[in-house]
Amino acid sequence: MVDLFLDLSEPHRHLVHVSLRFTPATKVLRLRLPAWTPGSYLIRDYVRHLEALEIRQGTERLLPSRSDPAGWRLELPSLQPLEIHYDVLASDLTVRTCHLDGDHGFLALAALALQVEGERWTPHRLSLRLPAGWQAFVPLPLQADGTWLAADFDQLVDTPVETGPHREHRFSVAGVPHRWVCWEATAPDNLLKAHPTLLQDVAAVCEACCRLMGESAPAAPEYLFVLHLLDQGYGGLEHDTSSVLQFGRQTLLKPEGYRQLLQLVAHEYLHQWNVRRLRPAALCPIDYDRPVIVPGLWFAEGVTSYFDQLLPHLAGLSSEDDVVHDLGTDLSRYLLIPGRLGGQSLRQSSEEAWVKLYRREANSDDNQISYYLKGAILSLVLDLELRRSGSCLAQVLRDLWARLGRWGRGYREHDLLEAFSARSPGLADRLPAWLDGFEDPDLPAYLQDVGLMLEPQRASAANLGLKSSLQGGALEVVRVVRGGPAQEAGLVLGDELIALDGLRLRKPEDLAPLLQEQQCQAITISRRGRLRTLAITAAAPAIESWRLLVDPAAGPEAEQRRRQWLGVVPC
Repeated sequence: MVDLFLDLSEPHRHLVHVSLRFTPATKVLRLRLPAWTPGSYLIRDYVRHLEALEIRQGTERLLPSRSDPAGWRLELPSLQPLEIHYDVLASDLTVRTCHLDGDHGFLALAALALQVEGERWTPHRLSLRLPAGWQAFVPLPLQADGTWLAADFDQLVDTPVETGPHREHRFSVAGVPHRWVCWEATAPDNLLKAHPTLLQDVAAVCEACCRLMGESAPAAPEYLFVLHLLDQGYGGLEHDTSSVLQFGRQTLLKPEGYRQLLQLVAHEYLHQWNVRRLRPAALCPIDYDRPVIVPGLWFAEGVTSYFDQLLPHLAGLSSEDDVVHDLGTDLSRYLLIPGRLGGQSLRQSSEEAWVKLYRREANSDDNQISYYLKGAILSLVLDLELRRSGSCLAQVLRDLWARLGRWGRGYREHDLLEAFSARSPGLADRLPAWLDGFEDPDLPAYLQDVGLMLEPQRASAANLGLKSSLQGGALEVVRVVRGGPAQEAGLVLGDELIALDGLRLRKPEDLAPLLQEQQCQAITISRRGRLRTLAITAAAPAIESWRLLVDPAAGPEAEQRRRQWLGVVPC
């Protein structure tokens, strides 16, 4: 047994006091802190928040040697029990880091729990010390002594811990117990007061996930939802028997905000099948120390992102118009990202997640595409292609679940190709081409199958191929589109826009009325404190968005196919 004790009794210090107790099996001991947490593919170097490391054996203090920035080596005088103490700064409020203050505590245990070499598959016992009036919400079996028991280190690290004076709400899905815990820093349970059917709606979405997977009950024996309702924010992280969500109150005030919350619930809940149990082979087992290439992330996240918009509709909580609107928003975002056309293929996006997706910069739209977004668009195409063969994407997902996921076997790319081509033989060639290529599938033709069409919406002003914003009172260039007029004229990020044809520019809205399409104009800028004038020629107004509409010329057969598609029913 490895005992992990976490002391949160001084939340105002934002420090978690950690104690690790165990009896060593060898006299040479190695310790490591994970570098990342599963589900979020970025090396986070959690060790940067660790301080005051102290190791004792009995009354003797032992001095470890650093083997690398996140690892230590220790030679022991005996095999007597060890105590390791250290503090971890908890000041980062995301679903994959730790945060502790006077209102609540959230712990991602990958950032807190040292891995003891040789003890990965040993049971780990978790104990907590909390401020008065707080309670803990932990998706692990609770023991009679008030501790929680993880079967091994992997289950421990897969355990998000929420603490605070919150209330817990219980409901069931197909007889499986579920818990809902919401931290609202301003008004506890205000979300339930504003949306009194929330728990019933969440349960309906969960049941829709089960139906999508062809299952009578969830994959997890019990489930915990933790929601951080913040002023602003959006995100989630899946676990085997739980998920952590962040959502913004400002978004909830919008007409589509509540639907977006249910879509986030659907996304993370569906992950208990697709990702957690139906897992890429590269993550079997997980290497907590370094990045691994996961070519199938487009399937893990893209398919889940595609279905998260359909699941509230399947649960009876959104309309056909809602789905078309939300899908149109994603299609518009996708079609306006130039990086899809040559910067990065979908396979490359999956393989380069560690160094690109979570490290966006000003030029990211020109050289990359999100495997979430393009994966969802490809999932739409695959679903509609499969329907031409009398099948659907849900059936492929169920096939993979029955053959691999149910037994915890990781999948490789050839498993995905076999599953798709078994339902639609033509995908044996098309799918690899879509994964490796930069040319879009014939989206208009596929959408026409279900009576939908895309309509471009052009900007009202000529196109300079740049974006600007006020930075410290200066009108600064924050994006230069690759190959656009601004780049051809020589503008770069950080340039301050002063004037166009001698007329002063003070805010972004000043630029559009002065632009003359296809005419050379003089733009005055300040670059690193020196004024200069460049010649720039604006292009025709660019497409600024796309609308997805029901095609008025579509016949009843297309309408029938659309209803089958939205109902996740094979054609």
